[in-house]
Amino acid sequence: MKHSILFLVALCWISFTFGQKTKEKTTEISTPFVLGVIDKIQSIVLNETRILNIYLPEGYNPSDSIKYPVIYLLDGSADEDFIHIVGLVQFNTFEWVNKVPKSIVVGIANVDRARDFTYPSTLDELNERFPTSGHSDSFISFIENELQPYIAKKYRTNQEKTLIGQSFGGLLATEILLKKPTLFTKYIIVSPSLWWDNGSLLNLPSTLYTEGYNQQTTIYIGVGKEGLTPTKVPRVMEVDANLLSDKINQSKSKNVRVFFDYLPEENHATILHQAVSNAFEILYQPLEK
Repeated sequence: MKHSILFLVALCWISFTFGQKTKEKTTEISTPFVLGVIDKIQSIVLNETRILNIYLPEGYNPSDSIKYPVIYLLDGSADEDFIHIVGLVQFNTFEWVNKVPKSIVVGIANVDRARDFTYPSTLDELNERFPTSGHSDSFISFIENELQPYIAKKYRTNQEKTLIGQSFGGLLATEILLKKPTLFTKYIIVSPSLWWDNGSLLNLPSTLYTEGYNQQTTIYIGVGKEGLTPTKVPRVMEVDANLLSDKINQSKSKNVRVFFDYLPEENHATILHQAVSNAFEILYQPLEK
């Protein structure tokens, strides 16, 4: 009897010890979940360091000859739009979905959104409300002369470049589209803040509208049920977005295509994810399966 009790005690001790070791092993196998890489670029134009969140597609190898399209994302911080837009890109590039070619995503983290995404305004109310605003020319120069060359040099890229911007980011994307349309081949413009400076961007002349414009450029404009703008002279965001679409649609160039997408079930806060998903469906030609 005594031997049986001793045997049971020893068995319990072994089981307890084994359980403890097993538990310790499980905690030791945790590893970081890595979504991409973080690059830092010192901008001479902006006189500051800018953080870039970079997603590289599955199978990316810097030694390969394969080159990839690049999707540039404004508001590209990890706590802004980078993670969920990368999720859309990854999903749409799965072999069994195959709606978007495997792409590099460059999320441009913000420093001063109002400064970088707006051009000078003649309205005192806006200058008082956004005292650092009006320097989009410098940010556009940064994109053209520093960011794009940096990405092209460091990563294996082709000539296909997409820009995604919402709200003030949509305003900047529209400004680039009208002033320097060849900087990107595709534009995804969501809920653009065209109310800025009382809609003056809508009256800007552009080579995009001319017969001689010869780059294939595809534009998606998405807007939700957003209502009146936050200005003394009220404007309606849906109307402004529609006006922009109509104006581009009247371009004399056969190389320009624009798609207008009204999403009445979305508002300014909820629209981006669904709009980008729709844009991927619309802007990319059907891929062979």
